[in-house]
Amino acid sequence: EIAAGRDVLISATTGSGKTLAAFLICLDPLVRLARADALPAETSVVYVSPLKALSNDVHRNLEVPLAEIAALAREKGIPLAPIRTAVRTGDTPARERQLMTREPPHILVTTPESLFILLTAAKPRAMLRNTRTVIVDEIHAIADDKRGSHLTLTLARLDALTQSAAGVKPQRIGLSATVRPIEAVADYLSPGASIIDTGHRREMDLSIEVPNDELGAVATSEMWAEIYDRLARHIHEQRTTLVFVNTRRMSERVAHALAERLGENAVLPHHGSLSRTLRFDAEAKLKAGELRAVVATASLELGIDIGTVDLVIQIGSTRSVAVALQRIGRSGHWVGAKPKGILIPTTRDELVECAALVHAIRSGDLERIVIPENAIDILAQQIVAETAADDWREDDLYSMARSALGPLVIPGQPW
Repeated sequence: EIAAGRDVLISATTGSGKTLAAFLICLDPLVRLARADALPAETSVVYVSPLKALSNDVHRNLEVPLAEIAALAREKGIPLAPIRTAVRTGDTPARERQLMTREPPHILVTTPESLFILLTAAKPRAMLRNTRTVIVDEIHAIADDKRGSHLTLTLARLDALTQSAAGVKPQRIGLSATVRPIEAVADYLSPGASIIDTGHRREMDLSIEVPNDELGAVATSEMWAEIYDRLARHIHEQRTTLVFVNTRRMSERVAHALAERLGENAVLPHHGSLSRTLRFDAEAKLKAGELRAVVATASLELGIDIGTVDLVIQIGSTRSVAVALQRIGRSGHWVGAKPKGILIPTTRDELVECAALVHAIRSGDLERIVIPENAIDILAQQIVAETAADDWREDDLYSMARSALGPLVIPGQPW
């Protein structure tokens, strides 16, 4: 479907190779052009990830196969022009941003917010004028809020830019792990997009562990001490464990308590407020097997390659079946593996929610995703950005915005 040039949504279980499927087909024409010494100095593929950490992970995982392709070409005596990749997120240093505009990467890895900024500045816009493919990873994580509305308009602006330069819109490839109804997300990606759905059900080893003390409306200090001891025992029994919590403050607190029980160099926190250096350090050590555990928020929830994780522990309720599947799927993150997850409720309400989550997962149920409508604030922000970046006729600007908001606008209502 991708090779045929269609817009495509791929939905498959965690760890099944969705990102690889999208990138392989995009690398093929780049390698062919590089072999013919006809590779233009322009960005051909834009990969959009909802997380900065995921963006950097994909960049690392692209460099390895590209280096292997180059090595194979040298071994066979085949001239191969270098294929450049680059990351543009809020973490990217100013020097790398400037280099990117002087020497455009063939593959750009970025976030929705950074792509919005790139489309508003003159030099980055020139870099993106001949984009052929846009890959939107973990699309389910953004489609159901205004961040998704914002990205939809950003992609419409990119379409308008490439159409004015090359006369064609970039092909869109969406990647999603767990989503329902999948048709709504396919229309969000691109009306009429082809759907490749391998299902979301996967055999899992799930359990709920309740503290010995009676659960109440809130957890006591004594109960937290018991939970920390229980976590430490589980972590001792595994090579690597990923502990999920729901707030950044809780991540720091639980990591500190576990470090007291397991040693300072055995556990690290991971969340969005940490510096780039600290986040990279935690990810690298976990992947290398140098940590016994990482205590994370949603920052490690999506498809980041963090190596072999034996066990996922969720403290409290995820409040979402899809999020629970995503987090537990971090363990056994390879084809054929059986993820193992433990839910530890800290209150009576969380116990009921955790029981409902396990029941839903075993029944194959998922929440229905609801895509926002009429995001006028997002529309206003994007119109200001686009008119600052380029000159528009009013009717053309309306048509461009309408192309993005078409599926999201309530029929018969002005906006």
